[in-house]
Amino acid sequence: MVSDVVIVGAGIVGAACARALAVAGVRVTVLERGAAASGTSAKGEGNLLVSDKGPGPELDLAVYAASLWPDLVDELADELGPAFPSLEYERKGGLVVATTAAGAEPLRAFAASQRAAGVDARAIPNGTALELEPWLNPEITAAVHYPDDAQVQPVIATEALLASARNHGAAVRTGVEVTGAKRDASGRLIGLVTTAGDVPAGAVLLAAGPWSGETARALGAILPVRPRRGMVLVTTRMPHRVFHKVYDGDYFGATQSSDAALQTSSVVESTAAGTVLLGSSREQVGFDERLRVDVIREIATKALRLFPFLANASIMRAYGGFRPFMPDHLPVIGEDHRIAGLWHASGHEGAGIGLSLATAELLVAGMLGTAAPIDAAPFGLARASLAPYLEEAA
Repeated sequence: MVSDVVIVGAGIVGAACARALAVAGVRVTVLERGAAASGTSAKGEGNLLVSDKGPGPELDLAVYAASLWPDLVDELADELGPAFPSLEYERKGGLVVATTAAGAEPLRAFAASQRAAGVDARAIPNGTALELEPWLNPEITAAVHYPDDAQVQPVIATEALLASARNHGAAVRTGVEVTGAKRDASGRLIGLVTTAGDVPAGAVLLAAGPWSGETARALGAILPVRPRRGMVLVTTRMPHRVFHKVYDGDYFGATQSSDAALQTSSVVESTAAGTVLLGSSREQVGFDERLRVDVIREIATKALRLFPFLANASIMRAYGGFRPFMPDHLPVIGEDHRIAGLWHASGHEGAGIGLSLATAELLVAGMLGTAAPIDAAPFGLARASLAPYLEEAA
């Protein structure tokens, strides 16, 4: 049987799209060259953030996505039952602080611009910040509270979305790598060449995260997605002393930078298991997986600026992953204007967990020709900001 849509990638974006399409009655097959949720989705912190996005299309997508998560968590719990692990969804809120005099006013101005766009961004006195986070460095110079920031366990969330997709008729095939395209006489994409044989398809959705660029090349297309390496440190379990996602205001600048060189910023949060996650870093080093001591040192040093008590914490592990970086810092969601039958849901960089559900809604609306919940045009591959990076399909 020919699937209506074959999705390449079983991370959280591919899983969310698979579920949304299957629920809509579309016949779906998901192909993953490794194990499900084994790539970028397994290497992140599970952030569902509005605090780190400036006014514009990505913030609009994030606000819409935030509205979807609570109902989705309840739906999956009801559908999958108590035997399935909890998604650990927690609307813990975010606290963004400045640690220098020079950083205080830019942080307040950024929050004001978000409030004008409808985000609940509350500039609070430093004393109030210390009430929210008693172990925070008292030398902070400004603070903004974001009640709508949340967190989820990303691997469990991905597996839950895939399980629900299967319940609605989707097939998930792991250990299958895409190596080429099958096209008809008109050039339309009608299937994939894989290590497990040809897979026919009514349409193909490329949702392979940072590997989307190389997979697109195998299909005869240019997609300017590049891997952007990030690292996270994990402490041993300790008494709960960090109650929100807390980060330095320079984090936003790092997310929006296109500099390939190493950038680090302070990001600290606790997990349900009692560990503390310390981040974050960004650098473009291809798919180099080697851990670097200098990056670990910078992350640890900057974390102490927020929470000095961490000087006595023990780090039990460090891990790295690759975010799908786009040169204009917006994901690509929708149809490829160069190759009929090819669709994209890639390039979310570090926001893929949070934006996955909204991405799926836009994708389904585009494929089925229904009204999109928000304007999808800014995420189209044909947008002007991507023109310098695109070439005609081979």
